[in-house]
Amino acid sequence: MNILLTGATGLIGSALTEYLGTRGHTIYPLYRNPTSDRPHYWMPEQNRIQLDETIPLDAVIHLAGENIADSRWTRKKKDRILSSRVHGTKLLAQTLAAMKQKPGLLISGSAIGFYGDSGDKIVDEHSSRGTGFLSDIATQWEAATKAAEDAGIRTIHLRTGIVLSPEGGALQKMLLPFGLGLGGVVGSGKQYMSWISINDVVRITETMLNNKLMSGPYNLVSPDPVTNYAFTKSLGKVLHRPAVLPLPAFMVRLMFGEMGETLLLSGSRVVPTRLEAHGYRFMDNELTATLFKLLNK
Repeated sequence: MNILLTGATGLIGSALTEYLGTRGHTIYPLYRNPTSDRPHYWMPEQNRIQLDETIPLDAVIHLAGENIADSRWTRKKKDRILSSRVHGTKLLAQTLAAMKQKPGLLISGSAIGFYGDSGDKIVDEHSSRGTGFLSDIATQWEAATKAAEDAGIRTIHLRTGIVLSPEGGALQKMLLPFGLGLGGVVGSGKQYMSWISINDVVRITETMLNNKLMSGPYNLVSPDPVTNYAFTKSLGKVLHRPAVLPLPAFMVRLMFGEMGETLLLSGSRVVPTRLEAHGYRFMDNELTATLFKLLNK
């Protein structure tokens, strides 16, 4: 397949580029700036996008968006987080819908933030949306693909959980403090962490490329959501380090503000009901074994 990919340099985008390339697919990154050797580029902040229609596209995987966890959430930061997802997705969806030869599939990013802070209640794709900033973002993000859906393009929304990879994301950030014996439970430790390995992310995406019966939202999470306490103890065990230095809730709020309150002290217990209904079998479905595998321990 010829596949257009946004967010190609991110954690998931980089893994997809490598994996799908080995599977015989041709990846065309949607670059951020135009040059003479780039057939596809966009500048969403300026409402500009150029797709070379002499290159037929079979599918589009859209992952681009402002990093939500790299700084405190000021008003300007929150505006960038929202705009980068909603405006960029609308621009892409409208462009795809207007093409003479439309791609058959749009896989568009979303997040389990859709469900808000659900406590210990199990939620899946049949559950209603939650409340809060992340839920608002995910709801609008998914709605932004409407033009592509109306044009008959099969559309999938990836409600992605915490992606585990030593190459980036949350796990990579944890390795140094935990490796030094400075890791510990965050807040009460009762908040759920719905995780998935990068290995399953790329294989699920490949499944979606090939299975034309798949459309709509899918939770990209393992069947084994765990509490922050359980995650902390598993990572400490794998790294052979104590994990006994807690990060109290008041310190999280002091250091990170609303971002810390939402990402570190809240959680949702999400399960992948629709993926399992399609018969997907997870490579990594138990946390401790997955961490041993990812970290080569």
